[in-house]
Amino acid sequence: MRRMLLLILCSAAIVLAGDIHKVVYDLTTGSVKKFEKHILKGVVVNKGLYEKRFEELTVAVVIHGEAYRFFVKDVDRTQFKKEMTLHNEFDLLKKRIRSLHENYDVEFLMCGAGMSKYRLKPEDIVNFVKIIPNSTIGLIDKQN
Repeated sequence: MRRMLLLILCSAAIVLAGDIHKVVYDLTTGSVKKFEKHILKGVVVNKGLYEKRFEELTVAVVIHGEAYRFFVKDVDRTQFKKEMTLHNEFDLLKKRIRSLHENYDVEFLMCGAGMSKYRLKPEDIVNFVKIIPNSTIGLIDKQN
């Protein structure tokens, strides 16, 4: 009887666990407003919608193009230091990005091939961002 009850409970847990969904964001924008809308707010909203359905959403963000600026450790030590909108909101953006990583399990992958264009080295990038060979490889790997 106990085994039967255990089997029924395990089966119910599997059915109720829901599906796992995946999304890969191709982040290229340098616009603080677009970044905030589509990533900082969008990921939180989307994760919440799936949680309400008892389903899981895993999120990866592939960073390249103009988006490098959001993931540097210190904006004052980069060529982005004169961008006033970024500079004024940088500390809050860093906290929100870290929160996405720590509280929402968002994986951040940065294109290593384009870093030299912005004179960035791996030590300039926040430590939870994984540097990958190029953005195309990151998108292919995550989409598959």
